Amino acid sequence: MLPGMNALLEKYSSVGVVGLGFPSNQFKLQQPGTESEVLPCYQYVRPGGNWTPHDEFHVFGILDVNGRLAHRLFKSLKDSCPGFSSTIGSKSVLYWEEITTADITWNFGKFLVDVNGNPRYRFGPSVPFEEIYPYVDELIAERDAAQP
Repeated sequence: MLPGMNALLEKYSSVGVVGLGFPSNQFKLQQPGTESEVLPCYQYVRPGGNWTPHDEFHVFGILDVNGRLAHRLFKSLKDSCPGFSSTIGSKSVLYWEEITTADITWNFGKFLVDVNGNPRYRFGPSVPFEEIYPYVDELIAERDAAQP
């Protein structure tokens, strides 16, 4: 998935699109360690191969995206873009309490936010970045049409 984000930004960063990544350890404990270990893990382990983020892909520290301790950004995103599945997953691999159908279901859940900061679209973790391109195009066209 991370190479897909880089490809999306290669295509769209010249028109102002940026990517924000928020690692979470709430899904099968797949993001253990400290914040200083996040980028080296991506570079050498998953996806590995010396992967580095695109200049416009900003990776933040590890945080909770679900449950009582979810970061307020993710509470807001989920309120604006409701869940799309009534099935979240097995409690044995989910590490938060108060599981709801609005929760992010796994790593690499994606949200598109417009130029005004309004969350507009939500995509599940298995949706390839290429399938998001038409929605990015739509938001860019809206932005450009609104400019004088």
